[in-house]
Amino acid sequence: TGSVTANAGSDVSICEGETTTLTACGGSNFSWSTGATTSSITVSPTSTQTYTVTVSDSNGNSDTDDVNVTVNSVIANAGSDVTIDEGDSVTLSASGGDSYLWNTGATTSSITISPTSSQNYTVTASSNGCDDTDTVRVNVNASTGSVTANAGQDVSICSGESVTLTASGGATYLW
Repeated sequence: TGSVTANAGSDVSICEGETTTLTACGGSNFSWSTGATTSSITVSPTSTQTYTVTVSDSNGNSDTDDVNVTVNSVIANAGSDVTIDEGDSVTLSASGGDSYLWNTGATTSSITISPTSSQNYTVTASSNGCDDTDTVRVNVNASTGSVTANAGQDVSICSGESVTLTASGGATYLW
């Protein structure tokens, strides 16, 4: 009689949505916890999983080994769309990763921008070797020129007298 030593391979880390191939050795017959009976299986877990393989030989000797597949996930969040007036600046803040890369070239989680027209800003968040992207829209209200309201000079009157106040600087007025 002999002995069988199952080896399911080294633990593996993948990004969410990826596949990996697990290969066992140590015998001539294989039975995985997935039901597969081949030495190699391809898996695409959506969360961290442990896979077990039982390896046997023609003499009935068998052994079992486990392999862990860690699924890393990163979800980029560039924040909500924002509207600003032309000439204003806004700070965009990203979350969801350990490092960031904006389409502006910035590598910080937050960026302050002053766009002159409406546009999209995209950030790629990275963590554990995995990447995800998200986009935020910055809408810019175009300037229609400046308006300076003027309600006139301060006036002193006696009780019971009346005065006419005249505003200037705009096309319409609301007192």
